[in-house]
Amino acid sequence: MVFERKMLTYGDPDDEEEDAPAEEEEEEEEEEEEEDMVDPIDTIRAKCEQTEHCVHTRERLETCEARVSSRSTTLEDCTEELFDFLHARDHCVAHKLFHNVK
Repeated sequence: MVFERKMLTYGDPDDEEEDAPAEEEEEEEEEEEEEDMVDPIDTIRAKCEQTEHCVHTRERLETCEARVSSRSTTLEDCTEELFDFLHARDHCVAHKLFHNVK
C-alpha cells in the first residue's frame, strides 16, 4: 500500500532509471578530481624516513624482525623497535606537516 502511494506521488520507477547515467557521469568526474589530490603527509613521511635518525631506527627494526623470523619458537616481538621507528618518523613529520597544509 505504501509503495503504491510512492509510485503515484513520485512517478514511475522507470523514470528514475533514466536519470541514473547522468548521476554516474557526475560521480566519475568527482572521482577523477579526487584522484589528482595527493595527501602531503605521505610525501613528508617518505622524506622523513630517509633522515639519519629514522634510518637508524628502521635498521634496528629490520634487524629485530630478521632475528625473530629466523627462530621457530620465541616469545620476543619487535614492538619496542616498531614504536621507536614510528615515534622518530612522526616526530619528524610533526615539524614539517603544518607548513604544507593550507
